[in-house]
Amino acid sequence: MLESNFKAVNNDMKTLVKDAQALFQAAAALTGEKAEEVRNRGMRLLDMALVKAQDAQANAVVAGKEMAASADGYVKENPWRAILAVAGAGLVAGMILGRK
Repeated sequence: MLESNFKAVNNDMKTLVKDAQALFQAAAALTGEKAEEVRNRGMRLLDMALVKAQDAQANAVVAGKEMAASADGYVKENPWRAILAVAGAGLVAGMILGRK
């Protein structure tokens, strides 16, 4: 679920940035009132992109904290399993690095 949310936000961000770029390119060719209107729409699009990016960052921080709390709880409930898992990972990493 978290991954699909990130993909959706990423797609929304790309769309907003492309729209804003197109508006700013169109605004470069225009003058007067129309140019100001196009620039204002572009700025609104960029503001929306910034808000979406901040929301995505906040969601990532919350998800990270939840994962860290879950891992912490598992380690506290199963300390020996955690030690064995880390030792196994260290052994595998040592073997891989030792070959090179």
